[in-house]
Amino acid sequence: MTTPQVRAGTKDITRRLGWKFLKEDDQLMAVEKCQGLKKGEKVKYIRQIRVKSVYREPLNHINKLDVIREGFPDLSVQQFVMMFCRANKCEPSTIVTRIEFCYET
Repeated sequence: MTTPQVRAGTKDITRRLGWKFLKEDDQLMAVEKCQGLKKGEKVKYIRQIRVKSVYREPLNHINKLDVIREGFPDLSVQQFVMMFCRANKCEPSTIVTRIEFCYET
């Protein structure tokens, strides 16, 4: 949902269900899509990122600054929470992993 923001480097926070294994300084490759690939499809890499901080919190604890940093400056906190819940089939009180990252050159 935020491929253009990652490509532009304007997104530096993401929230995920699970991802409890992640640690500060882990390096990851941001990709367009890695699940549900059809036969013959390949993963499309975007860019490498490094985890700056990671912790778990209820989704509805997000604030407006984090909504902006998630890549959605035009959404309110409530709109972001509703969008996330629809996309991930969860509730506003669901515990999510908040991942802050930076882009590696």
